[in-house]
Amino acid sequence: MTTAPAKAGWRFRQPSVIPGFGLTLGFSLAYLTLIILIPLSGLIWRSAALGWADFWAIATDRRTINALEISFGTAFIAAAVNVVFGTIVAWVLVRYNFPGRRIVDAMVDLPFALPTAVAGIALTTLYAPNGWVGSLLSPLGIKVAYTPLGIVIALIFIGLPFVVRTVQPIMEEIDKEVEEVAATLGANRFQIISRVLLPGLAPAIVTGFALAFARGVGEYGSVIFIAGNLPYKSEIAPLLIVIRLEEYNYEAATAIAAIMLALSFVMLLVINLVQTWSRKRYG
Repeated sequence: MTTAPAKAGWRFRQPSVIPGFGLTLGFSLAYLTLIILIPLSGLIWRSAALGWADFWAIATDRRTINALEISFGTAFIAAAVNVVFGTIVAWVLVRYNFPGRRIVDAMVDLPFALPTAVAGIALTTLYAPNGWVGSLLSPLGIKVAYTPLGIVIALIFIGLPFVVRTVQPIMEEIDKEVEEVAATLGANRFQIISRVLLPGLAPAIVTGFALAFARGVGEYGSVIFIAGNLPYKSEIAPLLIVIRLEEYNYEAATAIAAIMLALSFVMLLVINLVQTWSRKRYG
């Protein structure tokens, strides 16, 4: 008499021929706890010592709100711009061979290697009213340096590689024959891009946007030189935290940092949900 096979129950991990799961998992959890969880827990604990009334007073202070709006708003705009132009740069590097292509490819990584303070000084020199670019824009009534526009340009500079290097490998996996087949079936250029290429690139584009946005929110070195750091106009949240620390107001500094942490977590969670949805839909 045959017996029915036993139903497979829930398992913590799938069977694998690769040994060392317990050791590597324990090391990973310990490392993440020491490097990420403990510092963040200390930040939350220090801000919680304020009490709800004091914390709410700092969170609703007009200067704090304005600094957060500038930091998150400029980071979002810069990341959105990088999604468009970063995808175009990745397309050019993947689809075309031209003289100096390797040099252009290497220049994309320049913001990774360049110290952020150097980038900020260079951008300020260019876009100041008496700079090479700023002197051309001033007669048109366009002021870049010491305005939120200057912050956006600085964040575009440091965030571009995140989009390009995220989209480029995925784009290399898409064969040119796919575009040629779509063209032979009567698709125009816009249809090829919107219906053939973008669905496959969507998860990578969302990932690049998330990385560029996260980098921009916490950027400090390349921004303080070109921002002007004027309260209520071009003051970013990381700078406000430094100011509170210099005033020995550690509670206010940790409160602002905790607010930035919570807002960043919510926005990245939304981005990850969109990314998961796009992967399920487009593969």
